Amino acid sequence: MKKMILLMALLSLSMVNAQAYKGKNDIKGQVGWNIQDHGNGIQVSADFGIGENMSYGFVASYLLSVEKPGGIKPDFADRADVKARFNANLGNVFGFDKQMDIYPGLHLGTRNFGAHLGFRYFFTDGFGVFAEGSAPLARYDANVEGFEKYNNQFVFVLGASFNL
Repeated sequence: MKKMILLMALLSLSMVNAQAYKGKNDIKGQVGWNIQDHGNGIQVSADFGIGENMSYGFVASYLLSVEKPGGIKPDFADRADVKARFNANLGNVFGFDKQMDIYPGLHLGTRNFGAHLGFRYFFTDGFGVFAEGSAPLARYDANVEGFEKYNNQFVFVLGASFNL
């Protein structure tokens, strides 16, 4: 799957005139597959441009497939997480093509305070792909056990990005 995405990206480089981050008033929506230990799920996010290289946003994730330790099924609250985030959109700072953006940032959620690093590539003005990794920097509970581990660990997300 990774090879197919890379091949599609390379083949479309010469045909692309899209822009991954346009600055102030830019709005991005993303839907992705959340990959982590103990479960996989979906993530939905939105980012709103507030400056040439800054954006804020919101993230919601839900684990669909989870391990059930001792046969105990986790509740909805154990599977769900919501975060507010701030990004530094640095594609133009690093001299990337306009259809690419790299965005490190910080997020504050219902489970922890953390950091993330993402990359977007737009094939057209309205559609692209993204990859993002995030990890907690400070957990609200220093001793996470059981279902608390679901949303307090490194998470990798792959998905589609849209200009809204």
